[in-house]
Amino acid sequence: MHAAVVRQFDHPPRYEEFSAPVPSGEHEEIVEVLASGLHPRVRSQVNGTHYAASEELPFIPGIDGVGRRSDGSLVYFLLLDTAFGSMAEHTVIDPRRSIPLPPDVDPVLLAAAMNPGMSSWMALQLRVAFTPGQSVLILGATGSAGQLAVQIAKHLGAGTVVAAGRGADRLAQLRGLGADATIDLAAGQDVVAHDLTTKAATVDVVLDYLWGAPAESVIMPLVRGREDRTRLLSWIQIGAIAGATISLPSAALRQANIHVLGSGQGSVGAAAILSSLPGLAAEIGRKSFSIDAEARPLADVEAVWTERTGGTTTRIVLTPGD
Repeated sequence: MHAAVVRQFDHPPRYEEFSAPVPSGEHEEIVEVLASGLHPRVRSQVNGTHYAASEELPFIPGIDGVGRRSDGSLVYFLLLDTAFGSMAEHTVIDPRRSIPLPPDVDPVLLAAAMNPGMSSWMALQLRVAFTPGQSVLILGATGSAGQLAVQIAKHLGAGTVVAAGRGADRLAQLRGLGADATIDLAAGQDVVAHDLTTKAATVDVVLDYLWGAPAESVIMPLVRGREDRTRLLSWIQIGAIAGATISLPSAALRQANIHVLGSGQGSVGAAAILSSLPGLAAEIGRKSFSIDAEARPLADVEAVWTERTGGTTTRIVLTPGD
């Protein structure tokens, strides 16, 4: 079969022949892959930097996708980091890590939206006791996952959503997606601190896709701006595109009732994740959320991998059948 194949961590995947997977147990099944998302998580899998990535070479990348089973039914599936990822004509799945999809679903849309969407979907439903009417601050709201987080927070009943990111034009677009207020993190430090105090000081939950320097610059103004510092603030760390570490003053943890926790692979069990996914898939299928998805042939994977993607929220989806 044809697949995207990684033979070294410092080179993009190449489209080539690869031995087809063979089921090795009762909980393994071969599916025809219809669509596989090129997510940031997959890029870190390919360059070997993700904490859950395997060091085994060669391998086929891809952590999820939409597939067709032997009986013709469609499924959305999640994969572990193994030699047989989803960027191939066929892959091997554990049916227990999949959910059924209706026959008329758009495979490209599902493959594009499920991974970025589940980050906020799981964080607000599985990591904290989020209730309708609470307010949410999203750090990194101008990325594709952040844009979905704005919409998902509103869908789940957030009373107020504050979107923080870079770029006035991109932030303005978030107003149409449900953001009640925006904060431009590219503005001067004093401006950002003022906006945090006036727009986000009463938030209940922070969804942090950035970490690094942006998180450092936000935590203390957010804490100091809270009139009632005993009110719980849940800071959920989801992504680290701005840096893997931060310097956190101990005073931040003493001055306010702040709960710092993570949401990602390992912090939520597989059974809990799967139980929450049908609801997300149903909303994506109903086009409840706006997402930019672009289908590209799997055969073009090497060229696609090296294209400049800065400044865009389009989620690329590789389709083996093209």
